[in-house]
Amino acid sequence: MKVVIAIDSFKGSISSLDAGAAIREGIHRVFPEAEVLVRPLADGGEGTVEALARGMNGRIRTVTVTGPLGTPVEASYGILDASKTAIIEMSAAAGITLVDEPNRNPLYTTTYGVGELIRDAIVNGCRHFIVGIGGSATNDGGIGMLQALGYEFRDNNGQPVPFGANGLSKIATIHDTHVLPDLKDCHFKIACDVTNPLCGPQGCSAIFGPQKGATPDMIRQMDQWLATYANITREKYPNADPDHPGTGAAGGLGFAFLSYTNAILQSGIQIVLEETRLESCIKDADIVITGEGRLDGQTIMGKAPIGVAAIAKKYNKTVLAFSGCTTKEATLCNQHGIDAFFPILHTITTLEEAMHPETTRQNLTDTAEQVFRLIQAVQIH
Repeated sequence: MKVVIAIDSFKGSISSLDAGAAIREGIHRVFPEAEVLVRPLADGGEGTVEALARGMNGRIRTVTVTGPLGTPVEASYGILDASKTAIIEMSAAAGITLVDEPNRNPLYTTTYGVGELIRDAIVNGCRHFIVGIGGSATNDGGIGMLQALGYEFRDNNGQPVPFGANGLSKIATIHDTHVLPDLKDCHFKIACDVTNPLCGPQGCSAIFGPQKGATPDMIRQMDQWLATYANITREKYPNADPDHPGTGAAGGLGFAFLSYTNAILQSGIQIVLEETRLESCIKDADIVITGEGRLDGQTIMGKAPIGVAAIAKKYNKTVLAFSGCTTKEATLCNQHGIDAFFPILHTITTLEEAMHPETTRQNLTDTAEQVFRLIQAVQIH
């Protein structure tokens, strides 16, 4: 028997690979000789760096960069030396969780630290980048990141514009003479699961600005500034398109990547599935196991377990899923490739107790054991 496990992290509890290892232990209690392959899984958001770096023989590098408020923060990213690939979560350098709620103000928060992470990775030999851009504290159109890479945004007096969305209001000219030379050799896959344009009623300022501390007046101002920034960008780089789906991601960071670098925007789970070559593992599997902390109606909306199930069903594989909990709407998963799912809680408990890492590991192992005892019984009879 060959079983392939690709399960998302149980956020706040255990990682993707730890969850997979716990399930593997339960399977081996019943089928000691089974070949059980654990592959990393993530959707481009939180946990992607750890999952891919650990799961693909990479390493984690931690550096000090400029945080969203302009003060130093420690940020980590992954490096896969064999393929010269860097795995970056922009939230490590410019995430909303790095800013206390009273201090959230997109007029001042910057993506400069994201550019510093990219620069550090380039210096360390990386030329291929996987960048998750969820969870930002910023609405600066990505100019902070671009400034760190050597792009210059100057005001009418020829001075550099300040950090944050305020800087957008002052841009008069853009200069690329001092851009890091190796940037032209770099290729970026941007994990982006939103389709918002840069500006307008569905743009980043209107839709995501409020959660970053923006008032209605600020939203109107920032939207106008971003439109002007887009026009100036398009004058210099004619292919820039502020209406392209996803350009509004992370406060306009999607626009910056598409307009100023060799980048494509892709679904986060699709990037991870491609990079981990999961399909080649699944082709000759007997059973595929996936899951996440909570299976619900949102799971079918392009989340990681459904991406795994879609590949498995190309080869008519049986797909099982494990989760910390489920909702009534989780039955929709049965229509999207998951043949059966199993919540792992065995007793009434508090949320804190249920999410304790050791409890989660034990519950995954015990549940997997019972499921495979059933499989064993069916095989015998």
